[in-house]
Amino acid sequence: MDKQHIKGAMDKAKGAAKDAVGKVTGDDRMQAEGKMDKAKGEARQAVGDVKDAVRKSTR
Repeated sequence: MDKQHIKGAMDKAKGAAKDAVGKVTGDDRMQAEGKMDKAKGEARQAVGDVKDAVRKSTR
């Protein structure tokens, strides 16, 4: 696990919280920000997966 995985997990958690709060309060902007944060987190985790695969293949 590298920094990208950790940052991705943090972004996904932050995004899920914003999405939930936005949904409960009816704040469409916050909900959209939450969805963007979740997508950013998933992308970072994908980058981390690629880095892990490269490291494993070069061993």
